[in-house]
Amino acid sequence: MGLPSRALVWLVASFALLLAPQWDRLPVWLMAACGVLAAWRFLAQVGRVRLPGRWLRTGIMLILVAVYIATVQGRFTVDTAASFFVLAVGLKWLETRTPRDFYVLFFILVYLATVNFLFHQDIHWAVVNLLAIGLLLIGLQVLNAPDLPEGAQSGWRRLGLMLLKTLPIVVLLFVFFPRMAPLWSVPLVSGEARTGISDTMRPGDISNLAQSSERAFRATFGGPPPAYRDRYWRGLILDTLDGETWKQGVGDVFQSPGQVAVDGGIAELRSGQYEVLMEPTDQRWAFALEGSRALSDNVVEVSDDLFRFRRPADSTVRYRLAFEPGPDEPGTGRSGQEADSLSPREVQRYLQLPSTGNPRARTLARSLQQSGSDAGVIRALLTRFREQPYYYTLRPPPMPDNGVDHLLFEAKRGFCAHYAGATAFVLRAAGIPARVIIGYHGGEDSVGGEYLIVRQYDAHAWVEAWVPGQGWVRIDPTAAIAPDRIEFGLREAVAEEGSFLENDWASPHRYGDLAALQWASLQLDRINYHWQRWVVGYQGQSQMDLMARLPGGFGLRELGYLTAGIVAAGLLAAGLVSALQMRRRVSRDPVRRLLDSWHAISSRAGVPVRAGETPSALAARLARAEPAAADSARRFARMVNSHYYTRDSIRERREELRRMRRLLTTLKRQLRRARSGSGPMGGRRTPSKDGT
Repeated sequence: MGLPSRALVWLVASFALLLAPQWDRLPVWLMAACGVLAAWRFLAQVGRVRLPGRWLRTGIMLILVAVYIATVQGRFTVDTAASFFVLAVGLKWLETRTPRDFYVLFFILVYLATVNFLFHQDIHWAVVNLLAIGLLLIGLQVLNAPDLPEGAQSGWRRLGLMLLKTLPIVVLLFVFFPRMAPLWSVPLVSGEARTGISDTMRPGDISNLAQSSERAFRATFGGPPPAYRDRYWRGLILDTLDGETWKQGVGDVFQSPGQVAVDGGIAELRSGQYEVLMEPTDQRWAFALEGSRALSDNVVEVSDDLFRFRRPADSTVRYRLAFEPGPDEPGTGRSGQEADSLSPREVQRYLQLPSTGNPRARTLARSLQQSGSDAGVIRALLTRFREQPYYYTLRPPPMPDNGVDHLLFEAKRGFCAHYAGATAFVLRAAGIPARVIIGYHGGEDSVGGEYLIVRQYDAHAWVEAWVPGQGWVRIDPTAAIAPDRIEFGLREAVAEEGSFLENDWASPHRYGDLAALQWASLQLDRINYHWQRWVVGYQGQSQMDLMARLPGGFGLRELGYLTAGIVAAGLLAAGLVSALQMRRRVSRDPVRRLLDSWHAISSRAGVPVRAGETPSALAARLARAEPAAADSARRFARMVNSHYYTRDSIRERREELRRMRRLLTTLKRQLRRARSGSGPMGGRRTPSKDGT
């Protein structure tokens, strides 16, 4: 038995939808191969091509597996395993010939939908997965009833009714079912870099990142957020200069594999507290405002006002902090450690420079030392940036060898990374301990100002210098060169240049003058924010916070009892509804009502229906008992069988129903005449012991 073409169409459509969420993860050749294999199977169904034989299928499989192995290059992660699973699903199309193969592929595609949630958890991708499952279920209905009139429409109606019936129970179980930590977890880190800041900084790195409008994180504040110019989100400290590259002198300590705790609780935020919902980075660093402290236990403060997760953030993570905002002058501010002095080892660490290179910058540093104090050197350097024609640009020129010299004395055009690196170099050359800070600055308001959205183009680099008696002081040369960048954001800072997101034409944020487009983008982000916060991020601590708001409070034991009660009540309600629907369905079926009338007529004629007796058998017994009604009884039985066991059009069924009603009326009249003695029998017969 072959597959119905209509059922195969639904299956192919579902497969295409399930591949859509993985477009940015799967290699192009794999997406193309899956499309070709599915199209091959469909063309074979309509007779355009033939399905390959066993040897050709084996050859295709070996070629695609070889390409996969060459692409993976020995890496084995959840990412590569999921890619191989997609390849296996694509190859399965060439083996789909019978309904049994359809069922196998059906369950495989359902599993593929769950795999998609490992990598994409936004609400629009959840809707795509749900729609794909709906297409699978429609295909399953078409497979089992290919000739059913209005099969697809009735199938969607049935799916909709099933969803409405089960949705209340699903919501209750989602809210109240105890959320316990898994016994084991698998890290989703793929080993491939995601969009975002890295632990090294070369000239041009952040300017390239500034051409991306992807979301980095969202921040919700218990009170008013800090002013735009004070939104410095610290992430990394780069303290070692290797040629033209700044990097960490001491990297993060290795942690055992596992998934980061994504739950930060949902208790009400108080004034001075804020919550960060961060996109996955596959890194351990978290972003926080200066002067913050951790409130949730899934993030820890390490040193120098930095925060880390215990494991890499391979999925969206939510954490909470508290901070004490303080007014700072643009370009400078108090930050980080406030010790009396640095240790000799720390002084050596923060004064490290290559032994050669950038001689003019070193000469500038010596001349600035004539200011007499470290604070004077810093002021003089920032004054130089303000008064001389330095430009902030997303189109910096290439930096040759001795790039700091070229920037400070020739090009005088650069991005924040260029100026931060040059500033740290000059301060170190002047004997002032300095380090480069990598993070983000700014954040746009969401719809209604509910939270801030920090994007990749908000990536920023600045400097912290050690000033005796003050500790680490923030030095931001960008604030001196391009105050608009710190006061209003990147768009305003490069407005005249016209370089904002010039390489990202598909981003709605590039078109800031289109208010409707911006409004739609922010509305979609708001929906996704609440989806991530209340659905995807609804874990153990969040559940306990929510339960604590209920009267009397709930613990895990009470939640267990409540869940069991919900399940029992749901099963009982489902049973009662099913029983009522069955009864209502029987009462609404006109043929069933005519059949019940026939049974009643037969009983009055002395021929009661037996358990499990077919209409034909009952007609035969009635014919023997009342020969005058034999022909009508047999015809009525044939019409009942035709109604239930043949597929007629709706119009033919209506006509058949009218004939059955007329025939039943005739049958009643014949039996009445037979009982009154006016029929051919001339009198009523006494039924035998077996009812005949």
